[in-house]
Amino acid sequence: MINLYYYRQNRLVKTTAGEQLEDIQLDELLWVDLFNATDAEKATVERTLGIELFTQQESEEIESSSKFAEDAHEIGINLNFLHREKGTDIYEMEAVSFILRKNALITQRNFKFKTFTDTERKILSLRPRSGADILLYLFEVRIDFDADLIEHITDQISNISKRLIRRDELNEEVLLKITSLQETTITIRENIVEKQRILSSILKSDFFPKDNVEKIRIMIKDVGSLLDHTSFNFERLEFLQNTFLGLVDIEQNRVIKIFTVVTVVFMPPTLIASMYGMNFRFMPELDKAWGYPFAILLMILSSALTLLFFKRKNWL
Repeated sequence: MINLYYYRQNRLVKTTAGEQLEDIQLDELLWVDLFNATDAEKATVERTLGIELFTQQESEEIESSSKFAEDAHEIGINLNFLHREKGTDIYEMEAVSFILRKNALITQRNFKFKTFTDTERKILSLRPRSGADILLYLFEVRIDFDADLIEHITDQISNISKRLIRRDELNEEVLLKITSLQETTITIRENIVEKQRILSSILKSDFFPKDNVEKIRIMIKDVGSLLDHTSFNFERLEFLQNTFLGLVDIEQNRVIKIFTVVTVVFMPPTLIASMYGMNFRFMPELDKAWGYPFAILLMILSSALTLLFFKRKNWL
């Protein structure tokens, strides 16, 4: 599908009819958004606009040189946008490509990002002057999304912290959750660093009007603050991981201590029972009526004295 945004009689128009692209004056065209575009639709865009779109392999390249390229006619940008799988806390990356040529912005994507929906509402009310303005709007909205994503991670970290303080659960699930959040935080950080490099390159580019310089610098500062926040979150997760392992050690030591105390408490009764279990012919209490109760009482008394000793030493 091709979404077209262009000016017609000083009015911003949106259409999804890709065949109308050839009827639009290029100086009126603002944004061509290719969403899950077919090969025929891509060929139409390339032929009409005189550009070469990114292939899927080029969009997914990880080299820095593949992320931002500029020549005298156009700027090419490849970015990864994060999205959360519905009903889960699993985050996936989807490649998004941007081409800025003359007055128009061309985007390629295969996922329905909320970022594009929000940007569409924004441009219909703000009436941008060029594709460069739309590109900056997309980055602004995306940075806000990243901030919301980091806040969501921070809330999850706070919930885990509260659970550890209350010692509600000290099981494998908590440790796996902490590890999962660490991986997510690393992914978010890598994604934000990628945006920081792109914005720094945009700041140096001549494709963007000088009155956008301050806006770009503010976005770079916002991205820097997001990086600081991800570092803080990662430090908190490491602290929680160490706290969890420490609490598990304490719990294990407590259990071992209980087993040790129980073992020691039953040692004197075991000794007494062993003594009276010996098969000697002459033992003083064997022929007495009170011999059996005496042995039982002696075993109980020895256990009680052992427990009292542990209590006095504050070992219990």
